[in-house]
Amino acid sequence: MKLQGVTGGFLLAVGAAALPAQAHDMAVFDAAAAQAVLNGCVVHAEANGQSQGIVVVDAGGHIMAALRMDGNGPGIIAFAEEKAYAAATWGFPTSGMEQGARNTPGFADAPGVVTVGGGVPIYDATGQHRLGAIGVSGEPPEDDIACAEAGIAAAGFLPSRVRQ
Repeated sequence: MKLQGVTGGFLLAVGAAALPAQAHDMAVFDAAAAQAVLNGCVVHAEANGQSQGIVVVDAGGHIMAALRMDGNGPGIIAFAEEKAYAAATWGFPTSGMEQGARNTPGFADAPGVVTVGGGVPIYDATGQHRLGAIGVSGEPPEDDIACAEAGIAAAGFLPSRVRQ
């Protein structure tokens, strides 16, 4: 498979090469961890014959890793980035933002709200610390969500906060 990233046909990842799936230190969400999340999503997409745009961001919504798999145009990666940013800044999946927009007047117009599934926050292995988010686009929303969650799990993280 030929990989294409967001810039000039290259895989965009800040720093290290791919790592095997492993749990990462809760305080560290570095380029290697972001790449592990992205790789887990790619493995899931390929196993299901799918092609995705995938963006992993830190807690501030800044891109740490991104990939536009073959067959997707630039709009797919831009939408994946919007989903990742929304999940990182709001702290909950974009799949929940549609209901929030229906039930909370003005929420749909709030900055960074995306009402299509595929943006999922990334929490450390304890579920206590939000580290960033992943945004996935290119397939139906339920498949985008499954891909995002597979990437998060493959890297040893959680897709939601664990309430104590």
